[in-house]
Amino acid sequence: MSGRTRARACPERTCVGCRQRAAKTELLRVVAIEGECAPDPRGTLPGRGAYVHPAQVCLDLGLRRRAFTRALRAPGALDTKALRRYVEQTTVAEQVTVAEQATP
Repeated sequence: MSGRTRARACPERTCVGCRQRAAKTELLRVVAIEGECAPDPRGTLPGRGAYVHPAQVCLDLGLRRRAFTRALRAPGALDTKALRRYVEQTTVAEQVTVAEQATP
């Protein structure tokens, strides 16, 4: 045997909010478009990306530390309304899904 395994390596990224490493699929990619932080759930938008857990806690930590501006190398402050709205909608949708699965 060659010692190789068939398991594929999963790329990891660091959350700009909590600074913990996680699988790329568990994190939300964020890009700067025209002075605004835009969520990129498919990971296909052009430009430099930053990764954050799609949770309100990590988003708030990243904003408080100004991590998005630094990670995206933006010259000034970025508008985060669209990103905050996306995370809130994702969180609500996950809670509804969990509640539906919990009811017998």
